[in-house]
Amino acid sequence: MKKVAILIETDFFEKEIFYYHFRFAEEGIEAHFMSRLWGQPKLTFYGHEFKAPFDCDRSFENMTDEELGSYSAVIVPAGYSADRLRYTEDITKLPPASLFMKRAFENKNIIKGIICHGLWLMSPVAEVLKGRKGVVHNNLLGDAKNYGLEYVDSDVFTDGDFVTARTGEHCGLFAHTIIGMIK
Repeated sequence: MKKVAILIETDFFEKEIFYYHFRFAEEGIEAHFMSRLWGQPKLTFYGHEFKAPFDCDRSFENMTDEELGSYSAVIVPAGYSADRLRYTEDITKLPPASLFMKRAFENKNIIKGIICHGLWLMSPVAEVLKGRKGVVHNNLLGDAKNYGLEYVDSDVFTDGDFVTARTGEHCGLFAHTIIGMIK
């Protein structure tokens, strides 16, 4: 069975996360929501707008390259989850979630999907975006340019194994594109 890793943290965009939860399953693709669990077996995260709860019991930390390679896609969602995920306790080390994404970018067989404010997670590893093309939320245009990402004015854009979308409201087009690439 194909599977997709979707990063999550508090302040997620509820409509997007709940859409992925059901949409990927409809296509026979397992959606694995994962985060930093801070040594806990599970954490409950809360959405940004409605404070809806979402339980997460998977971690990307300590994932082997083989396990990472078993995923068809890794998605960084919209909302403020990416800002929370780029936290690091030791400022001399990369945030674990950013390092995870850097590892995903090193594997050309994995589709990397970033939507809306998800781009924030890439700030500590911006070198993986240099020379790539993509779309971002209007608020992140300056960030994208600083990362070396060539901006494309589109709702969803695909650059090889890299898919981007403008806002969380475009999650349907974004998921449709990724599903098409997986199948």
